[in-house]
Formats: sequence, C-alpha cells, structure tokens
Amino acid sequence: MSKTPSRIQAFRHAFEGLGYLLHTQPNARIHAAATVGVVALGLWLRLEARSWALLAAAITVVWAAEAGNTALEALVDLVSPEVHPTAKAAKDTAAASVLLAASGAVVIGLLVLGPPLWHRLAAFLP
Repeated sequence: MSKTPSRIQAFRHAFEGLGYLLHTQPNARIHAAATVGVVALGLWLRLEARSWALLAAAITVVWAAEAGNTALEALVDLVSPEVHPTAKAAKDTAAASVLLAASGAVVIGLLVLGPPLWHRLAAFLP
C-alpha cells in the first residue's frame, strides 16, 4: 500500500481532477460560464453577504455533483467497459444528481438575483 500523500500532494491531485473535469467535460465548461456570469451579475448588483453565501453554496453543490458524476462515470467505464444495465443505472443516477443540483441552483439564483436585478433594471424604464 502506498503512503498517504502530503497535503500539498493532495491539493495537487485535487487541482488535477479539476483540470480533468474542465478539459474533458463540456457540461463543466457550461457550469464555469454560468459561475462567471452569476458572480459578475452579483458584483454588479452589489449583493449582501447572505445572498453571496446562498449563491456560493448553490454553485459549490453543482460543481461537487459534476465532479462526483465525472468520477463515477470514469470508474464505471473502467470496471464495466461493455454496456450493462447496472452500469447504465449508475451513470444515469449520477447524472440525475447534477440535474437536481443545477435545477436547485437555478431556483436559488432566480430568488437571490431576481429581485435586485428587477429593481436595478426598473430604474431604466420610463
């Protein structure tokens, strides 16, 4: 058995995983664009700390679900390269976790960003 990696090595592995996620998963790039857009909009709206906390939690859950989904897909492909109903169920269920997380994040985003955005845009209306 190999020795436990140092903290620096553990962070290095984590960042390698994040790089793998961004380079191989088109949906991760969509999540990245959405993250940048939400942060930019939040800065423009000058959100308060509670709103930032809600958005940060929603964004983190989506990214964690996407990372878990990607890891599970890679593992299933390794142990079951042929098509198998149980492998499909595992992959589909992991994908559903991303769908649920992203759907929840959209709802949170609308609830947090909607009112201040509406207020800001209403200032431009006659």
